[in-house]
Amino acid sequence: MNSSELVKQIETKGSFLCVGLDTDLSLIPKSFLSEADPVFAFNKAVIDATEKYAVAYKPNIAFYEAMGPSGWESLQKTMDYIPKEIFTIADAKRGDIGNTAYKYAQTFFEPASSGFDFDSITVAPYMGHDSVEPFLRFEDKWVILLALTSNPGSHDFQMSKSEDYIPLYERVMRLAMSWGNVEQLMFVIGATRSDFLQKVREIAPDNFFLVPGVGAQGGSLEDVAKYAMNSRVGLLVNSSRGIIYAGDDTSVSAAREAKKLKEEMSMYLDEYWIK
Repeated sequence: MNSSELVKQIETKGSFLCVGLDTDLSLIPKSFLSEADPVFAFNKAVIDATEKYAVAYKPNIAFYEAMGPSGWESLQKTMDYIPKEIFTIADAKRGDIGNTAYKYAQTFFEPASSGFDFDSITVAPYMGHDSVEPFLRFEDKWVILLALTSNPGSHDFQMSKSEDYIPLYERVMRLAMSWGNVEQLMFVIGATRSDFLQKVREIAPDNFFLVPGVGAQGGSLEDVAKYAMNSRVGLLVNSSRGIIYAGDDTSVSAAREAKKLKEEMSMYLDEYWIK
């Protein structure tokens, strides 16, 4: 999916909502446990409840890998069920070099290899250019590079400064922008770092940001829209637990929470999106 198709969907739905499918058998309603494939049954219920509000879905790959072969089967059925016009993110946070990185890219981008056909994948940049470049070889596929994350440990490295006082996250973003263009490269920017949103938008004025941390983690959706929206919207704001585990009746509770976020997003699109 290219950026024009993504922006068109955002405009049509009045939403930049990404729903995280972090499906955990210990957390889903017990009513799903009697299903032949509880994970897929739960994901299907979430998708049915939220697809008219969401422009993206983000399965967290760890939750599927941890279940072994059955988890991969559940993930494949989930991917097959997601409407084709909705953007998909493999939240895999891969980060290796050379042929290994390319094999990861094939896993998530090349249906002939694995059956998966994600639009994008999250990638860790610590190993540098040759750990990211293999993912950039695929047409109409996106690398979503970890830049400024919302976890407490982000201070350990991302905020560290060299002798010229430039923080590491800024170095990562500026250098990565020479590796791929705005049709290939997004950045993960945590919503809980609202004081940095304007700064990261200045660094990458035209790139899309995947923004976790709104809702359960305390990030402000209005701050994200106000300080990080660009002329193409440039935002995919993710909510996982706040939607998928909002109540025991998933079809009702997930729809309710997704609609609430979508309506707030529509308001901010009217207020802050300068077309």
